[in-house]
Amino acid sequence: MARAQRLTRRGRRRPSWGWYVFVALLVVPVAEIAVIVAVGKVIGGWQTIALLVLAWAVGAYLVKREGLRSWRGLRVALKTGRMPGRELADAALVLIGGTLLLTPGFLTDLVGFFFILPFTRPITRRWLQSVVERRLTNGSGVISGEVV
Repeated sequence: MARAQRLTRRGRRRPSWGWYVFVALLVVPVAEIAVIVAVGKVIGGWQTIALLVLAWAVGAYLVKREGLRSWRGLRVALKTGRMPGRELADAALVLIGGTLLLTPGFLTDLVGFFFILPFTRPITRRWLQSVVERRLTNGSGVISGEVV
């Protein structure tokens, strides 16, 4: 069955990821510009630019610090022979958060900081784990595939 025509168990067509990406590429920049303009009206243009640069600098520092921490955790897990699932998820979240922090805007910075900060990353990691589990099991609790 073609990817775009996949049906859920109830017979409804499931939207593809391409649609979500398309909408995000339209909505996120418009929302970012609206928030930047609104903040600029409240605190002024130069202060808004300074705030964006400050968020970028703090984000770059946090990405470096948390990225190194994730890398060290990954190396320790591999040296001890332990499966590095948590460390890989942390590294992925730091990478995604860093990418969002490099994107100019307050909304993406907010999400990026949520992905990077050590006290909010476990919440995001649990959410990511549930999304991956649902995707792998199709909501049934059973991983689909073939046994050879």
